Amino acid sequence: MAKKTKRKAVHPKLPMQQQLNLEHEGQYFDLRAIFDRLNARYFRGRLRNYKVMWGRRRKRLPKEYFVFGTIQEEDRLIRINPRLDQPFVPLWFLQYVLYHEMLHSVVPDEIGSDGRRRVHTDEFNRREREYPSYKRARRWEDENLARFFR
Repeated sequence: MAKKTKRKAVHPKLPMQQQLNLEHEGQYFDLRAIFDRLNARYFRGRLRNYKVMWGRRRKRLPKEYFVFGTIQEEDRLIRINPRLDQPFVPLWFLQYVLYHEMLHSVVPDEIGSDGRRRVHTDEFNRREREYPSYKRARRWEDENLARFFR
């Protein structure tokens, strides 16, 4: 009987999302715990079967824009940029970013008169502004965005 190598045991064939080695526990923040608190408080626990994970670390720093998070509604997967898992990032800012992504799951997209899909609709923006730390988070983002490009 052939002996299994470590490589095969360590890298079983898994669905693509699991091959990316995405985890919810970072060095400083646990996204699952944050998601669960936000879900209970702002969404009445209605967001079920969502995975919330840190994205992959990129070898190159972004040059033009920085994406804090994304949601793939069809997979119920929220990814948060791993560069937010740093000690200088306040918990309340990370909570705002995760709330923003979660909000996409409950506010429908719209198709504009030009035929383009809009995800940040008037309704989305209104509900986002209702988040208690919205102004504080946007101000912190403006003041600290450059830190994510170095």
